[in-house]
Amino acid sequence: MAEGFAKTLGEGKIEVTSSGLEASRVHPTAIEVMSEIGIDISNQTSDPLGDFQADDYDAVISMCGCGAGLPPKWVTQEVFEDWELDDPDGQPIETFHRVRDEIKERVAKLIDQLS
Repeated sequence: MAEGFAKTLGEGKIEVTSSGLEASRVHPTAIEVMSEIGIDISNQTSDPLGDFQADDYDAVISMCGCGAGLPPKWVTQEVFEDWELDDPDGQPIETFHRVRDEIKERVAKLIDQLS
């Protein structure tokens, strides 16, 4: 969801990639709640962190509150934020809506900070 918002709200301002400790696909309910607001994330993936070089990024955002477990080169970038968000997996759709809206607010603030 964060990648979808960053690409939409940050179009022409920032470049965005999504990574995880391992590769993954987007949760079907996340696709659904983003499509409700006109953002298609159905083709997004999260590629393994090992496919990227920390020095290529000015900002690194951890979405799980687990940033302390990332390799040091990632947490020492110019901007590093560790967003502790609820994991909506297995939760009612209302949780996906709430987390989606929290992510939108944080992404918008981050784009303003980086611009």
